[in-house]
Parts: sequence; structure tokens; C-alpha cells
Amino acid sequence: MPRRAVVIGAGLTGMLAAAALSGWVEEVVVLERDDLPDGPEHRRGLPQGRHAHLLMSGGLAAMDGLVPGMRMRERLLAAGAREVALGQDLVALTPEGWFRRWRHAGPRMLSCSRALLDWVVRDTVLAGTGVRIQKAQARGLTGDAGRVRGVRVATPDGERELEADFVAAADGRGSRVLTWLEELGVPGIQEKTVDTGLVNATRIYRRPAGAELFPVTVIQADPYRGRPGRSGMVLPIEGDRWMVSLAGTRGGEPPADPEGFLRYTFDLPDPLVGRLISGAEPLTEVHISRSTSNIRRYPEKARRWPDGFVVLGDAVASFNPAYGQGMAVAALGARVLGAELRRGGAGAPGLARRVQRGVAKSVAAAWAMAVGQDVWYPQVRGARPALADHLVTRYARRMTKAATGSYRAATAVWDVTSLATAPSRLLRPDAMLAALAGPLLPALPGPPLTAQEWKVVGELDRARG
Repeated sequence: MPRRAVVIGAGLTGMLAAAALSGWVEEVVVLERDDLPDGPEHRRGLPQGRHAHLLMSGGLAAMDGLVPGMRMRERLLAAGAREVALGQDLVALTPEGWFRRWRHAGPRMLSCSRALLDWVVRDTVLAGTGVRIQKAQARGLTGDAGRVRGVRVATPDGERELEADFVAAADGRGSRVLTWLEELGVPGIQEKTVDTGLVNATRIYRRPAGAELFPVTVIQADPYRGRPGRSGMVLPIEGDRWMVSLAGTRGGEPPADPEGFLRYTFDLPDPLVGRLISGAEPLTEVHISRSTSNIRRYPEKARRWPDGFVVLGDAVASFNPAYGQGMAVAALGARVLGAELRRGGAGAPGLARRVQRGVAKSVAAAWAMAVGQDVWYPQVRGARPALADHLVTRYARRMTKAATGSYRAATAVWDVTSLATAPSRLLRPDAMLAALAGPLLPALPGPPLTAQEWKVVGELDRARG
């Protein structure tokens, strides 16, 4: 059995990778430069940490089983996360109209703060494995183009080399992995950026009495009108709170002041978010983030790839957070690593390249969904719609329109957006027939809320008149 694996980064991706590696090496060491909180608290090294995060069903399924005997879903629910059935507990306005709420639940996702998610995952992995975290900053890799043999680290005691039989880079969108690989003699890995200039603005509110089961509320941006995209959502999170996140692309950015934040909600395609929060009690100031561009690296296309080294999570690809894909893609990557380890162990020749190619499949699916919409926003940088984008978008919009009034179409859309299945799901005969048939029910004139939910809106709405 190989002696040591080193994981760079103790965020979600790093801890899931460490869980996958545990049991296949004698020791797993996770390197982290930041001071980690003892509970579900925000940390500086996670610029998107204060904003909305949804753990899609595909990612949740990938997490379960990484730590033997510990199901992540149950631990997250026990810590305060809320389970959301896409078919019943979601009120969403798409560019093609309001989605309906059906009798069938559909795929489920979890809603909670990123701080809670990271803490529960880290606590679960540390409790269920022999993984240990070491405070240190990775400065580079050791080895050569044929094999990575360790990591150069800076610690409070100075700089040294930490030997390893396997290294996983999970150090986020700011990773310097391409530079490190060039230093080993692995140059020329492609990198692409598509940037809409999206700005996120988030504020936490006390959840009003009587709104304990109020559905997740999402007003999506419309990328097809030639104007900046504006979106907003209200998510239930732990501690009887609502997380309200607004987002706007270049030219339509949400402001950081509380009054401007509220005004912005009434400029969305529907004012529901504003009506909900105009009478709710704010618990924080408005937090702004601009680390939102889509960035993809293509290590799977490298001519040579060193044994004993993989790149995972945001270090491979980071996405516009509006689509809620990053955490699920990270979990799916860790599952690929775990599956390859079960096939041949940590010392198997070619393991790293097989993992990298496997990771690329879920990355490619999420990238296509995110960039396929982002290219339509005005002033986007890094890409323009090509002929293929026109064809794909035309079909995707038809499918979304059908999903507003067809359960069969809605099921196909849920399966893909939750990353439970590949985008090819939309090309199955049943899905294509649903798209051709279009919505079987008339368009909804407004949000599909129950009488009790409308009562909550009425009690909170301070903007009437």
C-alpha cells in the first residue's frame, strides 16, 4: 500500500478527495493555508462562501458513500440544512415562464449556508477516517513530467518538501497548478475563461413566523433579451434564516447598500423577492462578490500527464455560481477518484490520467450548461455565440417552455440541471417528444403559491401602494 497521499486544500473538494483516498494509502495529509473555524463559520479563503449554494442531487448522491457508514445527507439535515424537492418546494420564474409545482417530488437538493456544508463535510471526514489537516501553503510540486513525488510547502517553521505517493490539487479557482506543471515539464495545458461580469450581493434575514415551509424562490435572469441579466433568490438556511442572493451581469450589477439592494429586487422580472423581504428583518449587511467568471482548464487533453497527480474541483473548472453546479461537480470528481482507486489502488499505473479524463465528463456537462447561457449576455468576455450555440439554445428554450406545462419535460430538465444525469437525457425520445409537444397546460399568470404562502407574502409586503 502506498504510504502517503497529500491533498492541497481543505475546502469541500479537498475533504471529499481525502475521504476517497483514505483506506488506499497509509496516511492522508490535507494542506490548508487558512485558519479553519471550529464550527459553521465563514472563512476568508472562500470568496463565494457568503452567497447562495445549493447542493444538487447528483452531488449529494456522489458524497454519500465516500465515508463508509456515514451518509452526508442525514448529517447535513441534522445540522439544519433543508431538503428541497424540485417538483414541489421550488417556485421559479424562467425566461420561458413560471414552473409549475407538481404532485410528484422530483429530484431533491439541500439548501444551507456554504459555511455549514463545509463544516459538516470536514467534520464527517475527520471523524470517519484517519485524514489529518496540516496548516501549510503549497508552493509547488516535486518530481518530474513522469511522476509527481510530493509538494513543496511553506509552514510556520519554514519551507520544506513533503514526500507523497499521490497528490490531489483541490485549491480552488485561484490554483497555480498550471505554473507548477510547467515547472515539472508539462506545459501548454489549455485554459478558457468566459466572464459575464456577474456580481453577487447577499443579505441574511430572519425567517418570518409562519414561513417555515415557504418554498425556495428563484427569479432567473433572462440572457436572451440583449440586456444585462438580473436574478434573485430566497433560500431557507439553518438557524431559521433566509439567505437572499441577487446577481447581475455587467451593466446590471446589484448595489451594496441596503436601500439599493431592496430596490434592485423590484427591478427583477417579477417583484416576488422584493415583496418577501420588504417586511423581513435583516440580520447582516449586504455582502458583495465578483469572483464569478467561468474558468476551465483542460488537463485531460495534455499530451503527457504525470502519474500520482490529479486536479479536482474549481482547480479544474469553476462556474458562474448562478447555476449552482460547482459543489456537485466537485463531489462527482471525488466519486470518480474513489471508483478508480477501487479498480486498481492508489499505485496503479495510469490512474491519474484515467481520473482526469473521468472528471472531465461532469465538468464538460456543467460547462456546457453554464457557458451555453452566459454567451448570450451583452458585454460577455471570452466567447460569442456560434452556430452550434444557436441550435442548442433554440432546443433548450423549447424544452424549458414545455417544462412550464408538461411534467415529462419538467422531469427531463430537473434530471439534467440537478446533475443527476448527463445532458444527453434531453435527447432521449420521451424528452424530445415532450419538447415537440410543448406545454400541455396553459402558462401560469404568476407565482404558483398556496393560499397560506400568499398570506405570508401579504403580511411581509411593505411595498404595496
